[in-house]
Amino acid sequence: MNLKKHLPWLGALLPIANTQAETKPNVVIIYIDDMGIGDIGCYGGKFAPTPNIDKLAQDGLLFNQYYSSAPVSSPSRCGLTTGLFPLEVGINTFLNDKASNRKCEQRNFLDDKLPSMARAFQNAGYSTGHIGKWHMGGGRDVHDAPSIKNYGFDEYISTYESPDPEPAITATKWIWSDKDSVKRWRRTEYFVDKSIEFVKHHKDEPFFLNLWPDDMHTPWVPEFKQKERKSWETQEAFAPVLAEMDKQLGRFIKALDELGLAENTIIIFTSDNGPAPSFKSVRSAYLRGTKNSLYEGGIRMPFIVRYPKKIKAGQVNNESVLCAVDLYPTLCSVAGIKTEKGYKGDGQNYAKVLLGKSEAKRKTDLMWDFGRNKFFMFPGNAYDKSPHLAIRSGKWKLLVNGDGSDAQLYDMEKDKFEKSNIASEHPDLVAKLSKKVCQWYAENKDKGLQTSN
Repeated sequence: MNLKKHLPWLGALLPIANTQAETKPNVVIIYIDDMGIGDIGCYGGKFAPTPNIDKLAQDGLLFNQYYSSAPVSSPSRCGLTTGLFPLEVGINTFLNDKASNRKCEQRNFLDDKLPSMARAFQNAGYSTGHIGKWHMGGGRDVHDAPSIKNYGFDEYISTYESPDPEPAITATKWIWSDKDSVKRWRRTEYFVDKSIEFVKHHKDEPFFLNLWPDDMHTPWVPEFKQKERKSWETQEAFAPVLAEMDKQLGRFIKALDELGLAENTIIIFTSDNGPAPSFKSVRSAYLRGTKNSLYEGGIRMPFIVRYPKKIKAGQVNNESVLCAVDLYPTLCSVAGIKTEKGYKGDGQNYAKVLLGKSEAKRKTDLMWDFGRNKFFMFPGNAYDKSPHLAIRSGKWKLLVNGDGSDAQLYDMEKDKFEKSNIASEHPDLVAKLSKKVCQWYAENKDKGLQTSN
């Protein structure tokens, strides 16, 4: 018998179900700018305490073999957004002015007709927001980049590297100016304030939010060093900025908890690419390479997911190889929504892996392209400058140039620090992987030339 039907007054005595518990999960992607895997405590970092980020790992699942889709900002963000390898969308290094983009053989902005993860969530009825760094088009002398709304975002606040930057943080066309009303040392606080406002406004409906801070990118300007420009790329400046970012992210996580949204919210924490400077590889956990390198230090990133409703706390996944391009199909699957009509990406649906139900082996290969000509920015240390192509296939990682030169083969199960090039011991494997990645490069390398004008 339905007691509520026969005794309507009983409803007033029954507990009210949390509206969010009835809906699809919220999704928050915290995407840090230039954070190395060795920066934070749960990955062994000792620069500054990071208790709030560490708590995310304690409450969720930490991955040790997650890759960005590129070793630098713009293509990394494009890979995450579209689920496509950046080479295939015509963006292969950081977006700059038109002349620089042309020299690096890339487009001036991400084509808004390409797939977008946010658009898939928007199509499914989610409220969508982007708060923080964009860097997928706009700024400098590129004035025709599409609006951020074209990529599926209902609301946004972005930095100077975007088509419509937020005035409070862009008094000049640079990462920071002392003329900004929101100072450099308050930016993450500002982004978190706006993110909390977004969450409060949409707490009774499912939401998808990008929270993309930019303060791990130099210059590091803690308030007490605001006038000491010469120290803005030192460890002395880095440590307090890292601590402040952790503090502000803690405020955001606490707000979710206090609003009763924690249980049904997926939080992804990761970074766009490796660190610069790396402080003699300490920030990359001694992996070879930095930002702008296809060695592990440039592309192997921290990756944490918390989703209390479905992920058992305190897990670590050492086996599964994940990449940013997997997040589009995987998060859609976890949320129970459809990808965009006709979507065909390079990523795989690893929903069971993301939820901690499996440590499945990767079914497809990962590929990267960076540094095809002299106009790219390379690491200062020659040891960290890699060939411009890379492929990860099972336990093997091959680096090679597009013409087949400088082939380097590493066994990632035995040599994640890439110290022993064993290409000469496996000529057939080198030939096979070289052919695959070089053919992929040849088929896609001109996609960045179509609209560079």
